[in-house]
Amino acid sequence: MKTFLFLLLFFSLTTNSFAQDENITRSKEGEIKMIDLPAVVIKSVGKDFSIYLPDRNPDENVRALQEKFISYNLGKDYEGYDEYLVVLEDPKGSLSATYNKNGKLTHVIENYENVQLPGKVIYSIYKEYPGWTIVKDKFLYTQKEGDIEKKEYNLKIKKDNSILKIVVKSNGEIIK
Repeated sequence: MKTFLFLLLFFSLTTNSFAQDENITRSKEGEIKMIDLPAVVIKSVGKDFSIYLPDRNPDENVRALQEKFISYNLGKDYEGYDEYLVVLEDPKGSLSATYNKNGKLTHVIENYENVQLPGKVIYSIYKEYPGWTIVKDKFLYTQKEGDIEKKEYNLKIKKDNSILKIVVKSNGEIIK
């Protein structure tokens, strides 16, 4: 009887321990998942909201400057002016934001040079222009009233002695 109870207790504990096995689904190595993030409401101005849409650029300098802008506190600096301009700079680029007399964000213009390009942009360039290399790139990102107006990469590519300037949207579509 003791043996039967001991075996019953042993099997009941071992089956519970196997039931708690971790079932983790992992992405393939090298695969990066992008998450769509909502717009960032910087602050409320009466009935209006200052909306800023940060870009999901893979370059950490771009993201760092955007995070610095999001955390920037305008305070009461804008009072007494029709428009108020905030300029943030780092070695790779700049971010300029315009606020109206009520403190609402109206325009954002971002300019960056030599940034890490998104995979879609690189793929479309090397697919369309095989054998060419990217020599220089500029990233332009503009918003007005929370709507994205322009999000493009101005690239200079080179093959042998030929140099070509092209413009590519962030989704990889080559404009010119």
